Amino acid sequence: MNGKIDVAAIGEVLIDFAQESVDALGYPTMAAHPGGAPCNFLAALSALGMKTAFLGKVGEDDFGLMLRHTLDAAGIDTRGLISDPDVFTTLAFVRFDENRDRSFSFARKPGADTRLRSDELDLTVIDECRMLHFGTLSLTDEPARSATQAAVEYARRRGKLISFDPNLRFPLWPDRDMLRGTVLQFLPLSNILKISDEELEFLTGTADIESALPQLLVGDVQLVLYTCGSKGARAYTRTASAHARSPKVTAVDTTGAGDGFIGSFLWQLQRDGVTAAELPKLSRKRLTEYLAFSNRFCAISVQHHGALDSYPTLAQMEQ
Repeated sequence: MNGKIDVAAIGEVLIDFAQESVDALGYPTMAAHPGGAPCNFLAALSALGMKTAFLGKVGEDDFGLMLRHTLDAAGIDTRGLISDPDVFTTLAFVRFDENRDRSFSFARKPGADTRLRSDELDLTVIDECRMLHFGTLSLTDEPARSATQAAVEYARRRGKLISFDPNLRFPLWPDRDMLRGTVLQFLPLSNILKISDEELEFLTGTADIESALPQLLVGDVQLVLYTCGSKGARAYTRTASAHARSPKVTAVDTTGAGDGFIGSFLWQLQRDGVTAAELPKLSRKRLTEYLAFSNRFCAISVQHHGALDSYPTLAQMEQ
């Protein structure tokens, strides 16, 4: 891929096995889809026409090869994707209850995504990008935790915009205190924070977003995006706030909806050239427009199975 990178991300890329049906004994029939929150995020941006790049690791196996081809096909620069012959590509298993709410299980002891080392980082990816995005799955285990921290610190020193989506997956952490402490350690290093209604009370001790804001708008955080599923989403800076409802649709698979939301939101920021210094100046009107666009983007994606391959293009959005 030639030219500068708009947005880069570091973290996990994996195979999501999503439940499609259940047999007489209760065992799920599952279909394999490419996944991993940072790559879903990048795929949303790529679908909308931006240049993206990924830093991470897969196994030197069939699934790892498939994921590399999938990212290439999605227009995601894979020069920073390492193939490791000593570990398997990470697998996630997604089951749904009668309300289509998800539960996750992982084959990751260890998974390739946890084995990325700091010395394997292709720093040219960060040099070329305008924004770096990360989450907590790459912070669960060493050496990937140190690699993620090194990437974030390198990007901050070079004045890149930093986006953070905790994307909490409790089964992957030895205890919840460690997870909460990790989020609170890395949160102030970001300029943009995305958090869901399912995560808010665990991280802040309150289910009321406005009461929680003093704990979220800390350090370098200038914009908080708060998603509430079918109830819509909110955006907060220190001087403005906005809310937009979600279109009513019948969801088939909500995997990757939050990744698509923040990806499409940040696409708008990048499209409009919004810098870290300009984030606090965003008006309620502009924030509302951004939220409404991202809600529509997600409403389209959740009507399709899978995550990375479910995101609409700008032409499909306009239709």
